[in-house]
Amino acid sequence: MATVRRAGAHVCGLDAAVEVIGGKWKVMVIWALSERPRRFGELRRLVAGVTEKVLASHLRELEADGIVHREVYDEVPPRVEYSLTARGLSLNDALEPLSVWGRDNVLTPPGD
Repeated sequence: MATVRRAGAHVCGLDAAVEVIGGKWKVMVIWALSERPRRFGELRRLVAGVTEKVLASHLRELEADGIVHREVYDEVPPRVEYSLTARGLSLNDALEPLSVWGRDNVLTPPGD
């Protein structure tokens, strides 16, 4: 699925990337999907504090941007799994240095 172009011009690549991952929970959803596909309820438990409404909205947006793939299985009861696309995996790789920076500069007290 192609990335959806949003209204407004982007100033640079960072501006465009931040628009895709913007919001309080999207990066955490991407992180939760980095290991393996997950069902909605499992994502909701892993991303503590997110509401069902917000999680559903973020998953739709990430799917529209080509970051997340939604697989619907023809079963009773219906089963839906979410996974990262190749684009989503590359975004997760790009976020890794930011995670390291946060661990080293925010979680670790100064002077350690």
